[in-house]
Amino acid sequence: MPKFANLLSWQQAEILMQPAFIRIIDNIGKQLEQSSWKGSYSDIQVWAEGTSEEVKLLVTELQQKLATATPQEAEEIQSRLDQLPTPYPGYQLRLERGERTVTVDIWQLCYQVCFRNYSPVLNALDKDLVVQMDTELIDEKTGDVDWHRLDTKTKQLIEQIFSSLPQT
Repeated sequence: MPKFANLLSWQQAEILMQPAFIRIIDNIGKQLEQSSWKGSYSDIQVWAEGTSEEVKLLVTELQQKLATATPQEAEEIQSRLDQLPTPYPGYQLRLERGERTVTVDIWQLCYQVCFRNYSPVLNALDKDLVVQMDTELIDEKTGDVDWHRLDTKTKQLIEQIFSSLPQT
């Protein structure tokens, strides 16, 4: 999860993330139309590093029980869940062609669009790394999204991903 320098950076990310997500999905669709790769999306749960498989299983079981619990049971289950790590939702693109499969984290793509020089690898290695917003994606005068720059950056990123896919 990205670490922001200040409240302004957080607010700028709130402005950019949804439009970036939509542009990413749109550009992936356009690339898939021209590609021999097949794509499918899936929701995933992303856990904090170091969360054990036992804890993940327990949280998942409790979440499932919560869906059908009585009000009293729900209160008890929620109390237990409040003491455990909570996964956050993730979204993946699975690209397939023949025997080859490539998985792409859509949120990481959003971060690459919205932040300057964002590296999923470096961010994963250094939890204290502060992200820098790409303020060029925000119109200086209005404070709104600069749609042209957002479209251009998103298109370049998605084209780069598809051009780097294995050709055989």
